[in-house]
Amino acid sequence: MKSEGLTLEKQKVAANSTCSSSQTDDPVSAFTSLAGLGSQDQTSYGPGASFEVRPPSRAAMARQAPLPAEYRSLLPDEIDTRIAEARRRLGDRLVILGHHYQREEIIRHADLRGDSFKLSQLAAGRPDAEFIVFCGVHFMAESADILSGPDQQVILPNLAAGCSMADMANLDDVAACWDELARVCGPGTIPVTYMNSVADLKAFCGENGGVVCTSSNAPALVEWAMRQGERVLFFPDEHLGRNTAHRLGLGRSIVWDPRKPLGGNTVEELRQSQVVLWKGFCSVHERFTVEQIETARLEHPDITIVVHPECRREVVAAADMDGSTEFIIKVIEEAPAGSQFAVGTEINLVRRLQAEHPDKLIFCLDPIVCPCSTMYRVHPAFLCWALENLVEGRVVNRIAVDDSTRRWARVALDRMLDLGA
Repeated sequence: MKSEGLTLEKQKVAANSTCSSSQTDDPVSAFTSLAGLGSQDQTSYGPGASFEVRPPSRAAMARQAPLPAEYRSLLPDEIDTRIAEARRRLGDRLVILGHHYQREEIIRHADLRGDSFKLSQLAAGRPDAEFIVFCGVHFMAESADILSGPDQQVILPNLAAGCSMADMANLDDVAACWDELARVCGPGTIPVTYMNSVADLKAFCGENGGVVCTSSNAPALVEWAMRQGERVLFFPDEHLGRNTAHRLGLGRSIVWDPRKPLGGNTVEELRQSQVVLWKGFCSVHERFTVEQIETARLEHPDITIVVHPECRREVVAAADMDGSTEFIIKVIEEAPAGSQFAVGTEINLVRRLQAEHPDKLIFCLDPIVCPCSTMYRVHPAFLCWALENLVEGRVVNRIAVDDSTRRWARVALDRMLDLGA
């Protein structure tokens, strides 16, 4: 029986379509609208797949000043030439960081590429770089500022490059949850925040005996947290938390919805819980389904399914393996020629892996292309604008974490590193 899913050839054709019309417009136009410079609607918020996701009521969407007309009218080749010239003039004073999910037009200008924490660490290892330009999203630039030296300045080319998942947990709501858990259950709840969170939540964990985790070390750090107390409050990603709890055999997990009394739970459920999962998610990784996996296996019997642990529990269970972006890259790099992979993560990374490994079959599980549209807001025109301002002695879009937040966030990050995770 022929599969109802897309064949590989049809999938290649579909790679030119997107989940949101804003992704197919002229990049600068679409992207300035997405940045809140023109009319803003609910379809413009969050990662590429998040056109159906309403922004949280207290989402910290920064306002980005409009690009000067000069930059809006530049052709791609002109932008590349001007970026290269600005980089030449700034020399070793500059380091450009490119996250794995960035478009190729940004990655080609990056000195370093990786996931958010790896890039922050690499930048901290370049103390001679006065300017760290982070081509990622806001929480990543905050982490880079926390880990960088006092004489370094972190710049985000577009201030509106946020993260909908990070915005799903804010300090007021998390603190209210923390207080409620203490009232109902007594002391003994250890806060663990995913790296994909704002700086003040990292500081909250540092100040309250908790820790920061990455998608790679979440099992080790949740296991550590369980040894420190009776339960873990894990935020902001429900799916990473659930997959981690399952891996550790922690069966009593509940979801805390900040919009409901007691998070939508009973007193007894709270008291019996081992892991309290914040109701948050990455809407790009939420798009991946078991049905997509079944289609890939029908059409390619020798396929290996590898997904990110931000995917739903049932998707991770149906895959052959799951892990961070660095894990996915390593698995594919080390596989022999002729290997076949269906990948459940952001499309820009998948396309890059396709280009770098033409001897292997690599495709995205989701046939509808959904780039992380907040990451997509870092258009080369904004990078050019930020760099040319630096050349002229003007620092634009600096990300600076206040001293108290930086100190306690650093405690939570150092705790993670001290634990060897």
